[in-house]
Amino acid sequence: MEPKQTDLTNTTESNFYDYPIFIIGNGVIAKALAVSLVLNGRNAVIIRGSIDNQPASTENIKVLIADEILEAEVLIDSLSNYESLNGIILLTNKSFGNAVLADKLQNKTGNSPIVFLQNGLHIENSFIDKGFNELYRCVLLATSESLEDNKVRFKLVAPSPIGIIKGSDKVQETIVNILDTDVFSFRIEHDIQTLIWKKVISNCVFNSICPLLETDNGIFHRNKEALEIAKKVIAECLIAAEAYGIGLTMEVVLENILSISKMSDGQKISTYQDILNKRETEIETMNLAIAKAAVLKGSINVPLNSLLGELVKIKSEISRN
Repeated sequence: MEPKQTDLTNTTESNFYDYPIFIIGNGVIAKALAVSLVLNGRNAVIIRGSIDNQPASTENIKVLIADEILEAEVLIDSLSNYESLNGIILLTNKSFGNAVLADKLQNKTGNSPIVFLQNGLHIENSFIDKGFNELYRCVLLATSESLEDNKVRFKLVAPSPIGIIKGSDKVQETIVNILDTDVFSFRIEHDIQTLIWKKVISNCVFNSICPLLETDNGIFHRNKEALEIAKKVIAECLIAAEAYGIGLTMEVVLENILSISKMSDGQKISTYQDILNKRETEIETMNLAIAKAAVLKGSINVPLNSLLGELVKIKSEISRN
């Protein structure tokens, strides 16, 4: 059976509520996003990214924002229960699963747009290789962490930009309008690649140095030695970025890192949380992806990023053995 076709080119605010929103992945960002959408009348469901053949269930999810608790009943389902996904598909699963997920979704999505709400460089390549035509990339400007089962802490930093990898301006605009809420806000971005690289470079700093030092995100505004290592990581990444036509400066990236560091003092970065919880990390799409991208350009070397990435990978493997 051919998947139904999603038409987001003729939408108005009155029918935003008609489009199913499939949030693939059941982590902290998925939970916060699902609650924000359900409370705003959207038709959102969380789809388990790697667990199939499980019946659907409804779960009460709580989101702590400052001193306020928001909660909603959210449908949790399995991808194997769907012959097709006709709506908007949001990927919040760990990016290392994208190759397998692209295979699973290939005959299920029709022209439904796929939005990547994931960290990492070139994470959409598996979907491009499989011929998906409606691909959009979001750079998340929000933090979330688990407090207990079905309760997460969420903080919005700024509206998260959504840009086009493959697709149209009209569909991009409609996606933003449907997803945008006061709790979890989004905006249109026309230069998404620069923001992707900026976020990836910041991730290369936090997701390698913090786990190896076994410390929180605030280390960079508290400790000069850690900040000096961060500058060396950034300098290497900027050389790779320039080779791909991305114009970023040390000042811009460093300002971003210090802002995040001060804002998330005491909070553990996702990779450190993954290691502590004996889960696989996304370091392959961060420092090691920068290293791979540098190699593809020939004469660029990023030895510090390669070393830190490999050390995090080993640390993660040790934690799971």
